[in-house]
Amino acid sequence: MVSPDSGYASSDEGAPEAKSPPHKSQSLPPSDGIETTYLRFLASNAEAGSIIGKGGTTISDFQSRSNARIQLSRNYEYFPGTSDRVIMVSGTTDEVLEAVELILTKLLNEFYAEDGDEGEPRSKVRLIVPNSSCGGIIGKGGSMIRSFIEDSGANIKISPQDHNYIGLNDRLVTVIGTLQQLVQAINLILFKLSEDLYYLQSIGPPFPYAAPYNAPPNYGSHGGGGKFQNNRFQNNKEDMSNSVTLGVADEHIGIVVGRGGRNIMEISQISGAKIKISERGDFISGTCDRKVTMTGSQRAIRVAEAMIMHKVASASTPPPPPPADMNPDHLSVQNLSVQ
Repeated sequence: MVSPDSGYASSDEGAPEAKSPPHKSQSLPPSDGIETTYLRFLASNAEAGSIIGKGGTTISDFQSRSNARIQLSRNYEYFPGTSDRVIMVSGTTDEVLEAVELILTKLLNEFYAEDGDEGEPRSKVRLIVPNSSCGGIIGKGGSMIRSFIEDSGANIKISPQDHNYIGLNDRLVTVIGTLQQLVQAINLILFKLSEDLYYLQSIGPPFPYAAPYNAPPNYGSHGGGGKFQNNRFQNNKEDMSNSVTLGVADEHIGIVVGRGGRNIMEISQISGAKIKISERGDFISGTCDRKVTMTGSQRAIRVAEAMIMHKVASASTPPPPPPADMNPDHLSVQNLSVQ
């Protein structure tokens, strides 16, 4: 639906002119028009669709009005452990804040307003912040985050570091308040983050996590496994429990499990699926393949299935030989770690 490389621009449809100008009143340093900062936050598929607008008109309009670049992860690329897509806004500080206010105004009007409140409606935004940059937001003894809460009037919480998924180096900063409070709090947070050189240098694609898989994996002759059983129990709800069993060659179970169970734990945490492997000698009938049973939502199973088969394929395919005229001592080693 949306390429993570494309700044999907958009329309003024349902996007009222932002009347609250809190970020304009802040004493931010003047932008030289060159230094670029960014902000990433979560949005549901429905919210992402609202931001994009029909034919990309809304996001185009927001980009035109703010001069910021707005990018979204694809409609199946969810932040690990959630069913929310990632929105990234980049540009100068003022451009990012202007675009974020336009986005939040539209989402507040369409999705976030809480019923029953006579005052100004409150909403929630979850910012994605690198682990290493969270210390600057918290401050010594929590002094910085307390000042942000007092100055903005918003409620700000940072997810505990030990709740992170394996391989995930980001934490969620949840901000709750009225539109003005949200923009004020985001202004303070972004200004602090933009002082962090690591944060500025860490700008990348909207979705830098372990690749999810939209299409079923290719079960070629070197895949080392196949889908032998598919028991699905569903009622058109994403959270209904489904179960799929794969057959994985006994010699490849080790690479799926990983040392100390690291690989299978990572696959389970990133995908959200529960994974169970049959005991030694318990094979799928007529094969030497162990049973790998995945339980969870269809999306979780699809991601887990593809990650497992990727592990198996990597174990089954030998690396290409070096060129004949290349001295092995001069071969470079490619960094394959997940960002």
